Amino acid sequence: MSTTSLPAADHRGPVTRAERALAPDLIRGAMLLLIGLANSANFAFAGQPGVDSTPHGLERVLNLLKLTFVDARAYPVFAVMFGYGLVQLARRQRSAGATTGTVRKILLKRDGWLIAFGLLHATLLYFGDFLGAYGIVGILCTLVLLNRGDKFHRIVLGIWVFEILYVLFTGFQAVTAMVNSSGPAAPLTNSPNPSLAAGSYGESLVARLHEYPLHTASVIGFVMVVWLGIWAARRQILENPATHRRLLTRVAVAGLSITIIGGLPLALVGAGWLHVDAAAVDSLSYLSHVSGMFGGPGYVALFGLLVARLKSRTLPVQAISALGQRSLSGYLFQSVAWMVLLAPFTLDLDLGSTAYTAALVALGVWLVSVLGAYAMSRRSSRGPAETLLRKLVY
Repeated sequence: MSTTSLPAADHRGPVTRAERALAPDLIRGAMLLLIGLANSANFAFAGQPGVDSTPHGLERVLNLLKLTFVDARAYPVFAVMFGYGLVQLARRQRSAGATTGTVRKILLKRDGWLIAFGLLHATLLYFGDFLGAYGIVGILCTLVLLNRGDKFHRIVLGIWVFEILYVLFTGFQAVTAMVNSSGPAAPLTNSPNPSLAAGSYGESLVARLHEYPLHTASVIGFVMVVWLGIWAARRQILENPATHRRLLTRVAVAGLSITIIGGLPLALVGAGWLHVDAAAVDSLSYLSHVSGMFGGPGYVALFGLLVARLKSRTLPVQAISALGQRSLSGYLFQSVAWMVLLAPFTLDLDLGSTAYTAALVALGVWLVSVLGAYAMSRRSSRGPAETLLRKLVY
């Protein structure tokens, strides 16, 4: 790809602090904690979903919380925000006088470089990369969705109504499977990932090259979640959350209710408090997965309501928002941390319980990234990954 700079009149410079809306940055910064809780557990257990199959004591609670609020529920938030960001970027370029063709060129270059970032990330650090999938979905959205009218974008609302009906149908199947459960009780076990259990970095790299394409293909379907973010951004819902309080309340209640109720049965199995056969566990796992996408709009709406109620930007809010402004750097920093702290061929930390280790490391790494991002914001420094991406695009 060419990295020749566009003429200065054809694009806007970096977003200034005064221009930034609080809600998107706060959402991205806070939700990196949930991403960390999910991915650190995958590293620690060398598989997915990253839970102790025979939990005891506090491990039961950790499994319950992780499966109810985190797994398959964190990444849809970033899918919503990715769609939101596409519209924000296009709007800023148009406001600076860029033509439709120039805006499309900028977005396509950005998406292309995201694919490249994702390939490097997945090859060198972690197979469960989402950057490449974002790049692919971004190209599709740029070419097919962004320049459509409001009537066309209402289609996505109908799709989400259908998704609600599908979750209800899946829930009925899961309940039926539980009622008909007759075999021996099956625990929730981790599906192994060879790259996470590899004994050397070289072995892990080869394994990641095999795992990454399948993982990326499996998550491209979240284009419908991205499209919902595009719809919300066209209405500037997060720029003016107080104006859209009623809508945000409905979405938060509906989205989080669906995602929590859909994930709770599997969480009870993971905690060792619900005993069903293997067929029922599989059915509950699928219900947890399909209901998890509603965590995207649910969490986004919840944070929108929080921002609408904030009277001032406290220090914690500023620090977490600073991380949100540098979410790409924060995301990549996490993968470096997991590799250094948890891989079998590096420090391979063990704090007495794998579940405790994963949770504590995730919290610690997130706090370090928050502090680092806040320090950069005090110096008016962009994140290193964001700086590189901008140079490559422009």
